[in-house]
Amino acid sequence: MSLTAAQRFHAYANPARFMALSDRLLTPLWAAALLTIAVGLWFALFNSPPDYQQGETVRIMYVHVPSAWLAMFGYSVMAFASAIALIFRHPLADVAAKSAAPIGAAFTFLALVTGSLWGKPMWGTWWEWDARMTSVLILLFLYLGYMALWAAIEDPVRAARAAAVLALAGAINIPVIRYSVVWWNTLHQPASVFRMDGPTIAPSMLLPLGLMAIGFTLLFLALHLVRMRAEIMRRRVRALRLARASSSEA
Repeated sequence: MSLTAAQRFHAYANPARFMALSDRLLTPLWAAALLTIAVGLWFALFNSPPDYQQGETVRIMYVHVPSAWLAMFGYSVMAFASAIALIFRHPLADVAAKSAAPIGAAFTFLALVTGSLWGKPMWGTWWEWDARMTSVLILLFLYLGYMALWAAIEDPVRAARAAAVLALAGAINIPVIRYSVVWWNTLHQPASVFRMDGPTIAPSMLLPLGLMAIGFTLLFLALHLVRMRAEIMRRRVRALRLARASSSEA
């Protein structure tokens, strides 16, 4: 008898099956992430020319831009997993959402820090309350609020439901970040990579930027799997402790 789509969907939710699959994936993921980042950094530092306007400070772009992309990607993963958890009650969906939050918050913080370092010599200020920078700061607060909500509610089921609602409500900020340079007059330049008419960035800069973006994405996936595995183990330990406490009271 062939499995239905729903049965195949839930088959991958088996924690034991996930642990076995992720164990096989982690080593090649780590290797690919570190190798890609190393090659990307080499091209960024030694094979990419300084910008005619920004000089050597343009090299901050190779960390800042991928960090900003991964900040939005991480929240998108969190919101999508939260939707799956609410709609389909997928056993691992809330694990995936919860595990993505600290990683996404770290990339968001890195994007803000590198953006300030880049902005000071370019704009003459560490910070400006323009639409792009403000919406990314709001993204960081959404991540922190999501994690705080998980920590504040002791019951995992209630915590997962409340955090999922917050994650979905905050998802409106993702298109705001993406299109803020189009909707408002900001210090940030319009998109130069993902454009209908093709990238406008020089190939010598596009290559290291692409490598760093791929490397950061692979790093995110590896970290995400590690955190999901840790969360599954934590829940197993909690379940064993509750079962032991119940048996001792009986």
